[in-house]
Amino acid sequence: MHPWQPAIYMLSNQYQGTLYVGVTSSLIKRVYQHKHGHTHGFTKKYECKNLVYYELFGDISRAIQREKQLKAGSRAKKIDLINKFNPQWKDLYGTICS
Repeated sequence: MHPWQPAIYMLSNQYQGTLYVGVTSSLIKRVYQHKHGHTHGFTKKYECKNLVYYELFGDISRAIQREKQLKAGSRAKKIDLINKFNPQWKDLYGTICS
């Protein structure tokens, strides 16, 4: 994975736990920031540090559009996406760094 590739991502604090949806131009860097407490707010408060879902894009505008679509959707739809992509809800951060 290229370090500067637009992406949307979902973080969770545990299996089927609290979810956070975000968008970034650098998935590796952004998830690192969440994991190490460099970001304040929702993810820090609820300890959402596990990368459980992501999608990569060619440009940031498409990623932002997809993020808005996901945020407008139901929790059930988000859980369904994660279950299809990552059924065990494993932290995928190690797989994007290699």
